[in-house]
Amino acid sequence: MFGLENLGLWGLFIGTFLAATVLPFSSDVLYLAILAATKDPAGCLLVGTLGNWLGSVLTYWIGWAGRWEWIEKWLKVKPETLEKQKRYIDRYGVWLALICWIPIIGDIVAIALGFYKTRPVWTMILLLIGKFARFLVWNMIYGLF
Repeated sequence: MFGLENLGLWGLFIGTFLAATVLPFSSDVLYLAILAATKDPAGCLLVGTLGNWLGSVLTYWIGWAGRWEWIEKWLKVKPETLEKQKRYIDRYGVWLALICWIPIIGDIVAIALGFYKTRPVWTMILLLIGKFARFLVWNMIYGLF
């Protein structure tokens, strides 16, 4: 993981933050490597959650700054597709933030939540809950918490 595992909890923070943006790598692998190396489940849970959550918050705000015209022009997405996605986001709303931990699609969901302007405070709270639950499960699987 780019040597991040050698930085301990700092590497975990950096890696989980970057993995929650559009960079394609797994924070889970890094989390488990640092959890195994440090044997610090509480520290890893806190740092991993914080880094991954803040990365998703950044991704959300990047989506918030997006414009329909840009998506249509540069990504060649048809207005009908954007309308269909908006209906989906409107249907499930901020609750979709709970699945932003899922690799690859989670980043897309976080961008979409921002792009379609879901309620920021609730989105942030649910992002945090989802990220925390993800790493808590890893701790339980690993048998340290």
